[in-house]
Amino acid sequence: MAGIPTTLKGRSFTRISSWSPDELRAVLDLADELKAERARRRELRVLPGRTIGLIFHKPSTRTRVAFEVGIAELGGMALFLPASELQLARGESYRDTAIVLSRLLSALMIRTFDQDEVEEFAEHASIPVINGLTDTAHPLQALADAMTLRERFGSLAGLRLAYVGDGNNVCHSLLRMGARFGMHVVVATPPGYEPDAHVVEGATRDAAASGGSVALVQDPREAVVGAHAVYTDVWASMGQEGERERRLRDLAPYRVDDALLALADRDAVAMHCLPAHVGEEITAEVLYGPRCLAWEQAENRLHTQKALMALVIR
Repeated sequence: MAGIPTTLKGRSFTRISSWSPDELRAVLDLADELKAERARRRELRVLPGRTIGLIFHKPSTRTRVAFEVGIAELGGMALFLPASELQLARGESYRDTAIVLSRLLSALMIRTFDQDEVEEFAEHASIPVINGLTDTAHPLQALADAMTLRERFGSLAGLRLAYVGDGNNVCHSLLRMGARFGMHVVVATPPGYEPDAHVVEGATRDAAASGGSVALVQDPREAVVGAHAVYTDVWASMGQEGERERRLRDLAPYRVDDALLALADRDAVAMHCLPAHVGEEITAEVLYGPRCLAWEQAENRLHTQKALMALVIR
């Protein structure tokens, strides 16, 4: 395995748009190498003695497990920090918390609601801060998705990705990632569920520079025609439980089933970031069928998060 580049040491990763295509590609390339080395049962303890703190305001399966396993495999230690058990819960400022934790940790991951919280931590911390998910963005998931698509198709440029359902945080990060790599991203949502206009504007600029494209439509069938990948996510994200019944009604026509997938490219795949609500946004036949990459996406969270940590932690 080649040496790990040092040019990204100390960098925070709060959103896709703050990293260039070459920097994102460096993460994917290293993730490929780390995945291959793990398959050979080779230990790569490139971060001995490092500790990464994991602050969680929201529940987690893939993010937490991938970080804890990943840092252990790299020779470091993960420290689980439920937000309810920190002084943050009693009103200590993000600024003070960031300054203190920078004296004690090698890096910090935060999974929370407000994107501004992550940005404030990154502004005041002297260690890398990684966005583990906010209501606005899920950049770690987009990294794993890009790795998964590249594994399946060999390249990202020119791929047509259809995202159907709610224009949420996952959709936002997919738009920015796909546009940066020259993909053609089509998002189908009902009226009122479109992705944030500022995200779309940024992705459109990225696509113009990369040779890709971005489009918003309302008809899921229009989005899926000719697509290489059909992506969906839960219709009621964490914090939206009170809107669940309305969302189920509005988004029912956007369910990914065999009939919708049949409109895509002959070799198209289905994608889901999990957890899935089977029978709502995706059917059991698609989720557990041979064309679904959800499980590869979940595994690749480990490899991309390991690569990110190896690149940014000093």
